[in-house]
Amino acid sequence: MKVSRAAEVRPAGIYTGILFFCLPALVVVGDAVSGPVSQRQGGAALRRLPSRRSELKLKEIPYRIVYETYRKTDGRENWELYIMNADGSNPINLTNTPELDEMYPHASPDGSRICFVIDEGRGRRKVRSVYYMNIDGTERVKVAENARQPCWSPDGKSIAYVKGEYDRYSTREYATSELMIYDLETGRHRPHPNKELHHLYAICWSSDSRWFLAAVHGGMDYSDTILALEADGTRVFDLEKWGVRGCRPDISLDGRTLTWGETDWELCVGDIDLTLDEPRVTNIRKYVGCLHSDKVYHVDLSPDGKYVTFSYGPSAGGQQVGGEAPGWNICVTDMSGKWVLATTDGSHNKEPDWVPLPPSRPSPTE
Repeated sequence: MKVSRAAEVRPAGIYTGILFFCLPALVVVGDAVSGPVSQRQGGAALRRLPSRRSELKLKEIPYRIVYETYRKTDGRENWELYIMNADGSNPINLTNTPELDEMYPHASPDGSRICFVIDEGRGRRKVRSVYYMNIDGTERVKVAENARQPCWSPDGKSIAYVKGEYDRYSTREYATSELMIYDLETGRHRPHPNKELHHLYAICWSSDSRWFLAAVHGGMDYSDTILALEADGTRVFDLEKWGVRGCRPDISLDGRTLTWGETDWELCVGDIDLTLDEPRVTNIRKYVGCLHSDKVYHVDLSPDGKYVTFSYGPSAGGQQVGGEAPGWNICVTDMSGKWVLATTDGSHNKEPDWVPLPPSRPSPTE
């Protein structure tokens, strides 16, 4: 995000020497949260600290959440992928690989699979690659080496990803080059028609298959902004034209709602129209805020569009994939201004993604 780009590029582990700048912004005692609950921002009041968990009926949310977390596995600290209920109950380690680092999970549209990245190797030989596997952690398949930022096609038959910009390893999410499409059935890779795409990250694919949305940093003559990219063409539109400022977009399954982080401290939502020749965003409003000693990041809309999950923690934490973030937790909001902690252990919990219900189970909106 524009207001705090320096934090984007720091490698994992650099934060330990500056944690004294990030004193806890809240104290949780049982179900209570102490400290200021709101501040005025641009004329609107945003709740700046989590609400009581009892204010949201998390147990009634039918979807699970998959996320990355840095913790000990068989006595060794590493990144693992966990899945849990929306209220944080029944956490399960899906990967259990102390010698590898799995991160950036995204569930397929039918909830049966997860695409993600793995950091393999050590030192100069470390490589980040894209994989996918079943939702229970079985049948792992490698998609591409030196690749990152994967997302699913609406039909779940393809995975989009970006190549690494350099052969050398980097934790910078925007160290990316060409956008590629991988077909799960044939194993073939095809490049996106626009060969000029680079420095993209946080890619998502619209439900009508016509558009990619992505953040860009320092690429294609853009500084920091969110772009709409034709999926089968070369046109690129800067959504800042409509007041969309920030990074890490996510689109609802019906293709009508867009959410993103406007700054390190506010999350926004707007109505997006992807049926037009040029995408348009209207009715932009903020729905979550935090104190400037903290950050909110990594938004994901629930399949029914009623909730958003995101990560939250001290501002010294590294929001980039592979950046350590002690004290960060997964949160859930109903977009009314109330938001609560789903996890409380602070084990570098980031990049949450809702897991859709299997097709055999009815949607809660049906």
